[in-house]
Amino acid sequence: MFDQQQVTSHVIKGLILSLVIIIFGLIVYFTGQTTNKALGYVQYVLLMGGIIYSCILFSNQKNGEVSFGEVFSHGFKIATVVAAITCVYTIVSLKFIFPEMIDIIMRESRKAMEEKKLSDADIDNALQMMKNNFIPFAIAGILFMFALIGAISAAIGAAVAKKKPQNPFENQA
Repeated sequence: MFDQQQVTSHVIKGLILSLVIIIFGLIVYFTGQTTNKALGYVQYVLLMGGIIYSCILFSNQKNGEVSFGEVFSHGFKIATVVAAITCVYTIVSLKFIFPEMIDIIMRESRKAMEEKKLSDADIDNALQMMKNNFIPFAIAGILFMFALIGAISAAIGAAVAKKKPQNPFENQA
């Protein structure tokens, strides 16, 4: 048997991964790269890599005596912790720390709509709706993307993690 205390909790791994993603976001913000779409995808790569690595680490900490479902569950729990922390951080940062971020995104959205040759009235209506619902849209986007990427990453992590085959006919009581 193995010692249960040597297994790092999904909450601890989620906290660490959240901090990495938040610090990356702060670096992007303070270097003036918030409108760089390519850098926006890096957070998803960090999330994916962190979950896959955590799944492999979980299996190793349990000496491979895990099932696909156990490893997948562990990975997906990490994704939910990261999503929850990121949602709270997003609300706090958009409301109190970096409220100008909404204005930056609104300006970029206006430029994109003007390039599509939308009328001024349509642009104004869309931007007003976007401004009124910005935080709920941001939270919904975080939850959807982190759940999707978390599920994919947890499945990949569970597939590549070392597992000792278990004979279902052994150890029956």
